[in-house]
Amino acid sequence: MAVDFATFLTTAPWILDSKLPILIRGRHGVGKSQVVYQIADHRTLPVVERRASQMTEGDLLGLPDTADTEINGRKATTWNAPDWLVVACTQPVLLFLDEVDRATPEVRQGLFELTDSRKINGWHLHADTLVIAAVNGGEHGAQYQVGEMDPAELDRWTVFDVEPSIEDWLKWADGRIAGIVWDFVNQNHVHLEHHGEFEPNKVYPSRRSWDRFNTTAQSAGVFDEGGDLNLLFNIATAFVGFEAAVSLKDFVEKYEWQVTIEELIDEGKIERVADWGINDHSAMIEKMQASSIFIEELTDNQIFNLASYFVILPSEVAMKLWTVVGDSDIVDNCIKLHKAEVNGVKVSDHLVRILGGAE
Repeated sequence: MAVDFATFLTTAPWILDSKLPILIRGRHGVGKSQVVYQIADHRTLPVVERRASQMTEGDLLGLPDTADTEINGRKATTWNAPDWLVVACTQPVLLFLDEVDRATPEVRQGLFELTDSRKINGWHLHADTLVIAAVNGGEHGAQYQVGEMDPAELDRWTVFDVEPSIEDWLKWADGRIAGIVWDFVNQNHVHLEHHGEFEPNKVYPSRRSWDRFNTTAQSAGVFDEGGDLNLLFNIATAFVGFEAAVSLKDFVEKYEWQVTIEELIDEGKIERVADWGINDHSAMIEKMQASSIFIEELTDNQIFNLASYFVILPSEVAMKLWTVVGDSDIVDNCIKLHKAEVNGVKVSDHLVRILGGAE
């Protein structure tokens, strides 16, 4: 069963604290590498990253030392460990082995000892070094040119199949990705990434490609006032594919009619959403849920604006907003909203009518 990254991040620490190796399996571009670096950052560990697919036996085991060495009076061969192994054995690091399922059989056999005994060729990992690997296999393995991992190999790893949720990405992207890109993905989940079979040589969107597109698009200034929409389309096509690029261009052209959370909660521009349908309101509430708007206590003005929005909502989405506010850690926001009154309409009375089926 696949888990999202939120579940993985709450479970993995227990395994890592036991100094057991973890194997993350999932589709390309979903953020496997980023979550590894997130773990390292949380533990203030440097990351030693190696792509197993590019390693030879010498890269893994090291090379023989040409100096004369004697053991019990007999000449013996000793080995110089590769630089990454010396670091992982002499100081605490997070050792990240990527693309293990694309490695040669010889390299994968060599990793047996590392995952079994935390050592290679006589070199022992530092007691506080952690080991995480990532592959594109698992249930999605048939779509990739990778080698299958046999039961004996898998038995040496603690395996997590990851299928990150939309919320995982929206939470990660909030503040990192241009607001207009975040809004587009939030309202067009289908374009975040491709599910299903991949046609040969066709470009598809992924979480990674949206991040790369965002960096390039902002550098090109296509989101600035008067930005070149044709350039936006061409850049998007290169990174996320034709279908997503068409939808994004259309979204950007109409973006001036979009409403931000700040315009609603901070500025009280309720008139801009008065004619919205249920889907539009649902998208706005999802945006609020994924944002950080409710992690702090709202001001009286923000509460009034939120109440003004709440009382115009269709009952189906009004309860969704109430749940989002109630699920936050700031209980006072929920209490203040319940007590608020807008143009003679009390939120508490409005809520009772909704629950009673009168709205």
